[in-house]
Amino acid sequence: QVQLVESGGGLVQAGGSLRLSCVASGRIVRFNAMGWYRQAPGKQRELVASITNGGSTNYADSVKGRFTISRDNAKNTVYLQMNSLKLEDTAVYYCNFLIPPFGPWGQGTQVTVSS
Repeated sequence: QVQLVESGGGLVQAGGSLRLSCVASGRIVRFNAMGWYRQAPGKQRELVASITNGGSTNYADSVKGRFTISRDNAKNTVYLQMNSLKLEDTAVYYCNFLIPPFGPWGQGTQVTVSS
């Protein structure tokens, strides 16, 4: 059974940094393209970064140049390094597979950026 557990969120001032982690079990990360998604209050969930099983990355325009997605296949873990955080980055962040079928959505990790 697939389980995705996100961690690393918190409260940070604008301009600060956070590093999110996502540990997967039940389905090997290195064989799958993975994505980091976020959902802000009142908005739909959106894809912000993805990484293929070959290591190619892609980013939403809103985070390009500030966020970096990476993976550690040995640990079955995907990371999201977030720098130069902005107020509009405030959201719950989730990881999941990039291509359906998705795993069950975890609780996510809250990122709150303050001014």
